[in-house]
Amino acid sequence: MEKTGTPIGSYAPDFELPGIDGMVHHLARYLEKAPAVGVIFMCNHCPYVQLYLSRLKQIQSDFQGQGFTLIGINANDDKRYPDDSFENMKQFAAEQQLNFPYLRDVTQDVAKTFGAERTPEAFLIDRSGILRYSGLIDDNAQDPETVRVTYLRDAIAQLLTHGSVTVPSTNSVGCSVKWRQ
Repeated sequence: MEKTGTPIGSYAPDFELPGIDGMVHHLARYLEKAPAVGVIFMCNHCPYVQLYLSRLKQIQSDFQGQGFTLIGINANDDKRYPDDSFENMKQFAAEQQLNFPYLRDVTQDVAKTFGAERTPEAFLIDRSGILRYSGLIDDNAQDPETVRVTYLRDAIAQLLTHGSVTVPSTNSVGCSVKWRQ
């Protein structure tokens, strides 16, 4: 699949997606209150997502006092990957004690519009709705103790402090988004 999506410095696509909390979530509503929003394309079964979950929850905890929020979005084809069904998302979120919203992109339109290719893949959006960072969470999925560069954490801190990000994109690693056939 050819890389498409939202370029850094462009408006992020708004979305209206169901959450595991029974509510419909709109990016625009978050941006009314938050100085920055992180969108993480993720799923239930990817080993990379599982390696990063505790770090994602810590990022949410560390920055929520500044109005920041993460939003997890699962766009995987749940017909071919039943582990990623909406019901399994609810169970996964409860078991993993997610501290951020977890949404379902059934049509995969949001993932395609953002240009998501992997799980997990991070996108950081400023208050004006402009995409400021996309890519990796950090430089070592396997071992949190040996992480040298915390790309997403650094981008959030820079955006909240200075309004700009020094490293606007990296190439994400992880499982491929499971597109419908």
